[in-house]
Amino acid sequence: MPIVYGIQKNTDMARFLNTSGVTYHLEELIKGARDRVILISPFLKLNDRIKELLTDKDRLKIDVRIVYGKSELAPAEVEWLKGMRFVRTSFCKNLHAKCYLSEEACIVTSLNLYEFSQVNNNEMGILVTRTQDPELYRDVYEEAQRLIRVSEEVRISMERVEPAGQDDAPDAEAGFEKLTTAKLAAKLGMSTKDLFDKLLALGLVELKAEHPNRHYITPAGKQAGGEWRPGAGGGYLLWPAALQLSDR
Repeated sequence: MPIVYGIQKNTDMARFLNTSGVTYHLEELIKGARDRVILISPFLKLNDRIKELLTDKDRLKIDVRIVYGKSELAPAEVEWLKGMRFVRTSFCKNLHAKCYLSEEACIVTSLNLYEFSQVNNNEMGILVTRTQDPELYRDVYEEAQRLIRVSEEVRISMERVEPAGQDDAPDAEAGFEKLTTAKLAAKLGMSTKDLFDKLLALGLVELKAEHPNRHYITPAGKQAGGEWRPGAGGGYLLWPAALQLSDR
């Protein structure tokens, strides 16, 4: 049977998939995408093959949206996501749906985007192509877009905003209150981006070629009381609540 955007044509309106079928067609769906990829899964722990395919999409500047439903990402996922420029992640509270889409096809399934599930679980799913069943594909696509809209986009970078009360407590060692970059920006009436620009101008943080969207604290930033702390989203920067931003 001929291949169209990585999906096999079939005379049926929708096609039933078992565990191996879901895994195969998920890879083909990502491989064949030319415009967009949407991956919706409560659990997120990608196997090497999926990462390889998504990395290729990132090189081609294809928009990839990943919506997940568990508050903590595994460190391996965080490190990989930091290097991706066109892969965006969003957190959706109470997410239980598992759905994977390209501009040409979608898979609605029981399979999480989780390496263990793909190897050990008995799963099933339905493959729908836009050309064979445009109405059903549109319904799935519109629901996927709704989940993206109600999700909170997570910026995988040097900074991670922790829940209120966890990183605002007085720092016993330093002797003063410390805030994340986002909370310090809010306190100062600035956007997080503007604050990062100011910190860059003051030499308190820097950008590196290998991760151009990630801010690294400098020796001057540490001397000013800033610090890097590891966290569930990879880590975040803390700054004294009374940080002086006047030109040095």
